[in-house]
This record gives sequence, C-alpha cells and structure tokens, in this order.
Amino acid sequence: MLRRSLLCGLVALPLAACSTGVVSSGGGTDAQRMADLTAMIAALGPDVDPGEAARVARIALTEPPQWAVQWGMTDPPIVHNMKVNSGLRPRGLCKEWADDLEARMRSEAFRTLDWHRAIANHDSILIEHSTLIVSARGAGMKDGIVLDPWRLGMGRLFYVRVPEDPKYRWVERAEVFAFKRARDARRGR
Repeated sequence: MLRRSLLCGLVALPLAACSTGVVSSGGGTDAQRMADLTAMIAALGPDVDPGEAARVARIALTEPPQWAVQWGMTDPPIVHNMKVNSGLRPRGLCKEWADDLEARMRSEAFRTLDWHRAIANHDSILIEHSTLIVSARGAGMKDGIVLDPWRLGMGRLFYVRVPEDPKYRWVERAEVFAFKRARDARRGR
C-alpha cells in the first residue's frame, strides 16, 4: 500500500502541475468569463436560446467553486483525488464534478441545449478523465463545449470547444463503457 501511495504521488506531482497551469479559454474577470461562455454557448446554433446560454454560463461558473469549498478542496486536482480515494475528502473526483454539474444542468430542463458525457484517456496508461459537454439541441458531442470544473482546481471552470481542447481527446461515455465491457469480456471478467 505504501509503495502504491508513493508511486501515485510521483505520478501526481507533474500531472498536478500541468493541470493547474492550464489557462482556460475566456480568461479574465468573472464578468468577462461569464460573457465569453454565454456567447460561446449561444453561438452553438441559431436555435439556442440566449437566456438558456446565460443560465448555463452562470451555473457552470458560479456553483462548482461552492462545491470545492463543501468538499474541502485545498490542493491541485490530482492531489485532491488522492485524498478522496484515501477517504480524507468526501468528493471531488472528475467524475463527481461531471455528475453533479450534469444533474444541476438537467434540473433546469433546458429546451434548446443537449448534454453529453465524455471520457478521455480511457485507452491509455494516463489517468482517465470525465467531463460534461453542452451542445445545441440535436447536435453531436464534437460540436459542443467542454465544461470542466475539475481541471483548473477549486471548481474554476475550464471551457473550450471540443475539437480545440489542448489536452484531451474526448470520447462519448457510452462508447467508452462499450469498449470496457468488450475488453472485460475478452479477459473473462
């Protein structure tokens, strides 16, 4: 167990440095980020309601930092993950950020937007990462915007158009689950 913890720590330090050093698109003041994200969402399609775009931006930018406080997040994301996995913190894995953000968005019953769950690094030795993606109603995931409150830490939202993400190649969560089921079946699990 100690060896595993040390190995995780050695892997986590460079990754933590990378994850907190990323500057999200829409950098600037909170008001500038709100306006930028609202405009990006509204531009997803001609039928996207500007009011819905503004609500998504407000929720995605203001609520995750509150969750970070509730979850006792004081460290970079990877270090916080280790604390969650060892029982020292209640929540804060990327999947939990995505789960909670998706639940919050779905509670709003948006009419002109769709939600997609995506996973990166499922087929590599790197740490798997989950996120939520917003798109115009009926559009595909790859036409959407990544909403990632885990990546920068402390619930600060990273957002970018899916094909422009500088760090991750996103795959639909259902496709990843199917891949894992097939892999496990081949292994006899």
